[in-house]
Amino acid sequence: MSGEREGRGGGGGGGGGGRPYRGGGGGGGYRNNRKRRYRDDDDDGGRQQRRRHEEPLHVKLRKQILTIAESPLRKVEEDITGIGKTVADNYFDDELQTGFYDLLLQMIVEQPFKIPFIAATVLVANTKKVEVTQEILSRVGKKFQEYLEAGEWREVKLVLRFLGCLQGLFEGEGVFPILEDLFSRAVDLQTASSDDALGLELVKIILFTIPYVMSSSATGLEDMASALLDKTDIIASTPHALEALVDPYPGGGDERPAEAASIISILQKQLQSEAQHGWELSCLPRAWKIPPDEDGSDPLVAATKHALPAITVPNPVNQGPKPMFPELYFSVYADQDIETVPPVTDVASSLLRDSLVDTVNILDFNRLATAKFLIDVDCYFAPGTFVKRATPFDRLKETAGDRSTWKPEDVAVDAVFSQLFMLPTPEHKLVYYHSVLTESCKVAPAAIAPSLGRAIRCLYRYIDSMDMELAYRFMDWFSHHLSNFGFTWKWTEWVDDVELPTLHAKKAFIIGALEKEIRLSFAQRIRGTLPEPYQPLISEAKEKETPDFKYDSEQTSFAKEGQEIMELIRKKAPEDEIQPVIDRIHEQANEQGLADPQVYSTDAYVTSICLIGAKSLSHVLSCIERCKDRLLAIGNGGTHQQEQQKQGSPAARKQIITSVMEYWHEQPGIGINIIDKLLNYTILSPMSVVEWALLEHNERGRVLASAHVYEMLSTTAGKVTTRVRQILAARDQPGLPEPQVRLLDETLQRERAEQASMFRVIEEALTAFADGTKDELVEMDDVEQNEGGGQGPEQALIRAWGERWLRVFRRKFAVEEAFVGEALDTANQNGNGNAEMPDATAEDTVS
Repeated sequence: MSGEREGRGGGGGGGGGGRPYRGGGGGGGYRNNRKRRYRDDDDDGGRQQRRRHEEPLHVKLRKQILTIAESPLRKVEEDITGIGKTVADNYFDDELQTGFYDLLLQMIVEQPFKIPFIAATVLVANTKKVEVTQEILSRVGKKFQEYLEAGEWREVKLVLRFLGCLQGLFEGEGVFPILEDLFSRAVDLQTASSDDALGLELVKIILFTIPYVMSSSATGLEDMASALLDKTDIIASTPHALEALVDPYPGGGDERPAEAASIISILQKQLQSEAQHGWELSCLPRAWKIPPDEDGSDPLVAATKHALPAITVPNPVNQGPKPMFPELYFSVYADQDIETVPPVTDVASSLLRDSLVDTVNILDFNRLATAKFLIDVDCYFAPGTFVKRATPFDRLKETAGDRSTWKPEDVAVDAVFSQLFMLPTPEHKLVYYHSVLTESCKVAPAAIAPSLGRAIRCLYRYIDSMDMELAYRFMDWFSHHLSNFGFTWKWTEWVDDVELPTLHAKKAFIIGALEKEIRLSFAQRIRGTLPEPYQPLISEAKEKETPDFKYDSEQTSFAKEGQEIMELIRKKAPEDEIQPVIDRIHEQANEQGLADPQVYSTDAYVTSICLIGAKSLSHVLSCIERCKDRLLAIGNGGTHQQEQQKQGSPAARKQIITSVMEYWHEQPGIGINIIDKLLNYTILSPMSVVEWALLEHNERGRVLASAHVYEMLSTTAGKVTTRVRQILAARDQPGLPEPQVRLLDETLQRERAEQASMFRVIEEALTAFADGTKDELVEMDDVEQNEGGGQGPEQALIRAWGERWLRVFRRKFAVEEAFVGEALDTANQNGNGNAEMPDATAEDTVS
């Protein structure tokens, strides 16, 4: 029979040499009948059926654990019981046991939502096989000790949360001795310095552990918890000296939300309230409540108790790899008519936020998984905590009785915004948080899109009271988000603000957002998305792909020479052919009595580069690369290798910036991108950019309302601070020879002095604007007083912008000084480097 099939198999299109007949070739009843006949023959002939692939037990167990509590359609109690029983029943399966232990440790520090459910599986396994629990506690204890010694404080908090969920498993006081040790270290740190932030972090870990201990299967812990709360109250309730530095709404605008409080002080009050109400903790799941045994008894009651693993809290504790600052509670939904997120008086606001923030920051390597966790947040907390997903905001008023009105999507979005608007800096790059919100909106548009809309309206409402850096982050995210969804927004809601002065924060936001949209698309498309009142904000000049070359006009000075230089650069002519044209400009400028002829030749040269490179960034970079030697000579005051040229003047160096920004006047985003590249090539110095923007082209302070100027200065300052940090990182490499350490110390001291000098210039310029003592502002004040008396509205707005800028750059400098100081202290404690290396000089230090 087999041979007959092989002989016939080649006749059809689906057959082939040596393959069983599959009815290939043409259709028709005859062939179909024959196909069925041979299939019947196969069955009757006893042909073996293909074996079904059955996954190994350890693979099935891994999938069960990874997906625990993720589906609302499955009973999580059954999954918990099943996992615990499988692990206990297969104790001698080494592959299964090892996989379970490793996965458990990994999930504790990667998926905080699931910690109560993972802990419950251990409780179940303990009722059936105590050896499993002993091995788990041994491994967890070792890992916990490693995290403590390394200063990995988020991991410490999560492992301690896991142990807190197992409180009913432990003998004696369970995790409370560890909490007491952490508090003792916090007291030592706070006693040594009132500005210490690590002590606050330790207290925060204690406070976030207590709710999970109190919601565990253990009982009779109320007195110990209350006693610990009495101790932490001293530290948690005292305002930190740096809180004002990271306030998201420092004020100064027409409206501002309720004053932000520190997370630790809010949590302290919430837990004290919970203690007074019997530790309800209604949002936390009681995953340990498993089905009773066949005789109706609770299996956890008779289970074996274990000693807590031996854990020693180091003294002194390790600061850890990340700088710490006090955290203030930030919410974009706090001032709504209906509560869609827990109020700060409810402990759920802190517990939900903490798990969400940790999840977002831990899973930065997979934004899709992060988005899914955010959407499914209601699966991981107690039933009734949230309303049904995607419930319209208007329908929340219909919610009957005492039922919750908290929207899971609002709680998730609020947590992401809290990180996007974290001061002084978030844990990850801002674009990561952008992408999480974008992916969440794609996964569940009906739920997330309305939540984002209400968040945008809240942020825009208070933007004139918002920290300047956060206002820029909001603008950056807003334009980026719209670019992912067709640039659609209800612009008609803000149409009245189009008539506001350009210096008003809301008008400045609209202009800045539209400029960023154009950078992400093109002007004509963005114009098509806007209502009529917005049309004048996008001029026809912005729609030109290539701006006009001013030297094409005979009215421009040195027009002929400018055209010649452009043609020579376009033809990639050598510098010795360009030099005679440059010399002609210098000669004519001298004949006309113009000061610093090099300014005019630089303008012609750089403007020509901008024209030739206007097609794309790669074009302009290629052109800069070819012309780099002359640009370096102008920018750094050197001498061109092919000419005997005077040192480049400071005015000529700044003319490079002027030429770039004037050419790209209608699309300043491209201009600042080119300035950024010129900084990378060291053609421009950071100080020249600062002086150009704040001292020479400040437009009497009006430039402070321009988003692109803030971006330029913020990026420039970032390059300087990054340079200092890179030197610190190189200096901290172990095993460096002493001469190399001394060289790095000298370099570090020089770079720190330059950094301090740059921030000093920024400070002085912005202080003059904020105080109204800038010469231009004094002149404006005199004019306005003569015209009507009192301080004019424009001057008041400029002063407000000066104050907002000043706050941002003071914070940036303070953060960098603190970072360098801590890094040097750590290096010196480790015996690497010179402990006597001075700080930035007194005259360069910003007050």
